Amino acid sequence: MHALSRLAPDVRQYLLVTGNYWAFTLTDGALRMLVVLHFHTLGYTPLQIAALFLFYEIFGVITNLLGGYLGARLGLNRTMNVGLAMQVVALLMLTVPTAWLTIPWVMGAQALSGIAKDLNKISAKSSIKLLMSDGQQGTLYKWVAVLTGSKNALKGVGFFLGGALLAGIGWRGSLLVMAAALALTWIASLLLLKKDLGKAKAKPKFRELLSKSRAINVLSAARLFLFGARDVWFVVALPVYLSSVFGWDFWQVGGFLALWVIGYGIIQSFAPAITGKQRGQVPDGRAALIWALLLAGLPGGIALGLGTGLPPQTVLIGGLLLFGALFAVNSSLHSYLIVSYAKADGASLDVGFYYMSNALGRLLGTLLSGWVYQRYGLEACLWISSAFVLLAALISMGLPRHQQADPSTGRA
Repeated sequence: MHALSRLAPDVRQYLLVTGNYWAFTLTDGALRMLVVLHFHTLGYTPLQIAALFLFYEIFGVITNLLGGYLGARLGLNRTMNVGLAMQVVALLMLTVPTAWLTIPWVMGAQALSGIAKDLNKISAKSSIKLLMSDGQQGTLYKWVAVLTGSKNALKGVGFFLGGALLAGIGWRGSLLVMAAALALTWIASLLLLKKDLGKAKAKPKFRELLSKSRAINVLSAARLFLFGARDVWFVVALPVYLSSVFGWDFWQVGGFLALWVIGYGIIQSFAPAITGKQRGQVPDGRAALIWALLLAGLPGGIALGLGTGLPPQTVLIGGLLLFGALFAVNSSLHSYLIVSYAKADGASLDVGFYYMSNALGRLLGTLLSGWVYQRYGLEACLWISSAFVLLAALISMGLPRHQQADPSTGRA
């Protein structure tokens, strides 16, 4: 605490926001893995498991739209703290006796968790914009990459944690441990996070929820298909496939998904170096297009490989590791561009609109992951993934190039 108090105020707030984001992300990743594996062992079909996440994703869409508005009006510290508290409640809801764990009850708990997650994410991503001046685009890119990359690495740790806790102390014990740890984080946040962080000077009108920036609208559409392309195979299809086809246990499934997301997060953190920041280049719409095109054919290639005589584990695992590396750079570019395009005053409005599209992509991918896998198998999920990435690339052709978009108009 003493060392924290000696840091510059902006750095101290950045570390507090990042710490909150990290703690939340661990429980979010662990809860997702707990739900998939626990209900798979109870005999739920892939489509039924996907349905458990339906409200999580639907309320994520709504929260991203309204959360940015609330953050601009009330302050990002309040939206972040509300998100932490709601996640604690969501975890405790799932500790009820097994007989009470009906699909509607679990969907309700997942709805709270979805709201909590996106309140937390909007608050964290928008806060960085407030701590950087408009002339610090290179530093902004680096900070966004570090925050986003570390979050995804910790989400991977959360996947492993969920599988390990389920195997070690069971469903209810796992949830109680996570709820207690996150409650302590929430109390610390209430005491230390700056009041009125991110509160807009001019009170935003409700009609301002929808972005009027062309750049943000185009980027949001590309983001929708980019994340749909990941979740169409990642959320339900892959863990069920690894468990039922390869015969992997909880530790192996959770461990692989954890390593995949950790590696993905680490590469996100290094995305500025990969995309040319060390040469003084700040990415634009052309970079988003090129990296999406590099990714587009890979899922289809994996699907083709699974249909040959090659060892399926080598094809699938190797292909998905390469997908993770390329996807990480794509995601990091998008995360930088939205923070760069967003208006400084009330940044959470623009960030919230963008992440609403992100949540729509996850919702679409989640539903397709359960339904397509159950009807047609993993290869069909991978072909849809390729089509979605190609759509994201085509949409990215409309993004500004060579110079950053004007914060107020979105024009280059």
